[in-house]
Formats: sequence, C-alpha cells, structure tokens
Amino acid sequence: MRSVMIFAILVLVAAGVVPRYYTSMNGATAAAPALPAEASTSAANSRTMTIPRGANGHFNVEAYVDGRRMEFLIDTGASMIALRESDAARLGIHPARREYNAQVATANGMIRVAPVELNRVEIGSVTVRNVRAVVFPDEALGQNLLGMSFLSRVRWEHRDGRLVLEQ
Repeated sequence: MRSVMIFAILVLVAAGVVPRYYTSMNGATAAAPALPAEASTSAANSRTMTIPRGANGHFNVEAYVDGRRMEFLIDTGASMIALRESDAARLGIHPARREYNAQVATANGMIRVAPVELNRVEIGSVTVRNVRAVVFPDEALGQNLLGMSFLSRVRWEHRDGRLVLEQ
C-alpha cells in the first residue's frame, strides 16, 4: 500500500513539474490564466461545467476551496489535489513540520508533503465535499493541481476541445 501511495504521489509531482518545464522551454507562461467556465443545469437536476482549453493546451480553472478562490491546473494524471503551501495558508491550513510525513520523489529530489482534507471544492455549480489533498512546499510545485481526488467524484469527459464536468 505504501509503495502504491508513493507511486501515486510521484505521478502527481511529475504532472506538476513537466508542464512547467515544457512551457518554459517553449517560451509560454507556466500558469496561464484560468478561462471562465460555463455553467448549465439539465432537466434531471444535474450540474454541468464546461471548461475551455487554454492557449497553452491545458485546462486551467478557477475553483473555490472552502469558500476561497484559487487557480488550478486540471490534471487527470494526478491522484490528488496538490496545493502550494502559500495557497494552503490562505485557506487556514498550516501543517506543522511533523505533518509533512509523506515523502515523494520529484525531478528536484525527495520532497516531503503534508496530507490534508478539504471540506468543500467548488467549480461553478459542481461541488465535492471532504476531498483528499496534499500540501507541497512552494518551491516544489509551480501551481495548484486539481487531481483525481476531485475528478473521480464527478463525471467528466473531453468533448470538442473542452473539458465537461457533470454532477
């Protein structure tokens, strides 16, 4: 179980690091501004969000975590939501050094992360409660990642260059 968790966190870290290096090599900005998502509701009372692909080819989105606005790169290859330490602090999450008890390997070496749980993550009308996440030191993560701990709890598909989330 421990090796599976370490592998999942490695994938999460790689997913955060690779786009940053790719965009810096191509002269683009690593953190493209999030484009507005389009909300809709169907007759079956489901909530749908349509997120356009950014100019950099990635899906960036504005989300609300426990009521606070945050920018995320949507990363279907990341196991969990990954927060930069400074963004976690804006949420009132201040892990003690002893809480950085999971260790992951990154392109820059071994990094310790702190597992946390977020009460509520909202993208427009799509809301997921009690979502697992990890906190990274700022220098180890270029931007927040919205991973599968959120995405696995909604229906999502890539359609016509857009990412569609449905709940």
